[in-house]
Amino acid sequence: MQIEIRDVRKDYGRVQAVRGVSFSVEEGQLLVILGPSGCGKTTLLRLIAGLEPVTSGTIHIAGTDVTHLPPVKRNISMVFQSYALFPHLNVRENIIFGLKVRKVPADEIERRLKRVVDLLGLSGRLDSKPGELSGGMQQRVALGRAIIAEKPVTLMDEPLSNLDAKLRNSMRREICSLQRRLGITMIYVTHDQVEAMTMADRIVLMRDGQIVQDDSPENFYERPANTFVARFIGTPPMNIVPLCPTQGGAALEPGGRLLFPGMDPDRYLFGIRPENLRLAESGQPAMVTGREYLGSDTFVSCEIHGQEVIVRTRGRRNIREGTVVHLTWDPGDVNLFDARTQERVDSVVPARKEGRENPAGSIGG
Repeated sequence: MQIEIRDVRKDYGRVQAVRGVSFSVEEGQLLVILGPSGCGKTTLLRLIAGLEPVTSGTIHIAGTDVTHLPPVKRNISMVFQSYALFPHLNVRENIIFGLKVRKVPADEIERRLKRVVDLLGLSGRLDSKPGELSGGMQQRVALGRAIIAEKPVTLMDEPLSNLDAKLRNSMRREICSLQRRLGITMIYVTHDQVEAMTMADRIVLMRDGQIVQDDSPENFYERPANTFVARFIGTPPMNIVPLCPTQGGAALEPGGRLLFPGMDPDRYLFGIRPENLRLAESGQPAMVTGREYLGSDTFVSCEIHGQEVIVRTRGRRNIREGTVVHLTWDPGDVNLFDARTQERVDSVVPARKEGRENPAGSIGG
């Protein structure tokens, strides 16, 4: 079931929580709304659910304008961050509560309950109260209550934020599996970039009530729209440093190795992911300022003209602080951003026609 959001705004007095947001979700797609705290993502989800009225704009579900319809008439289910389980009801009663309120026939309730219990592995806990369950089990009950409604659209508001790291990993795989098996159209809100990158068919990244980028996870990582996206996605985040003038164009340090022939260094920022940098025998000089050993990887902190650059290397690297190393990379891994607007640029206007070639024959050697 397709969802279409058209120029939706939400104001609280003079505060603009959501500012003219537009996007669509295709049937059977899992779309993640991602962003830092206070960016408007949960408010937007509540507008889609009908829990709050919009200030302006429209919301369409399956081609029907539901902008002013109550939640019960929007044909959706929702999973909240707090799970919202009734503490005095057991698992069975929590899951079927909505069906009983809607007076669904008893045999139909049993049919749906069996399916949900089998899907979520809850058969041995139907008589337990929420207080007797772990956080992961409570989350399964909340999911069960949403699934048993058999609505074609499910909205999820940071459902895994109360779980520990191990449970979050297993539950996000479970949610993805259920969404694909059941063919549900899902909008999932989170501040966690790992959840977004691993779960989403598409990501909508918000900042200050607006959409910064609406794209596939691959494009978010490889072609970020601006420096905010580049730094928000990725651990460690993308290295972004200003360029410096050198003879014939731009370098990473004043008078340094020519990287960009004919480029005006004041107009652009240089960006590259830590894992796309390599330690080499020759290349861009950098001084090691520290390292973090994480087992499978070592993050080596380097300094180039007062700017920190992180290099992600495989395994263990015993490099002392103060050591001068050389960095190299592939030209296709470089991102350039406009120094004034912070937006990504795909073509560079040269500062002048003259300028010698890159000595290494490629950007960064």
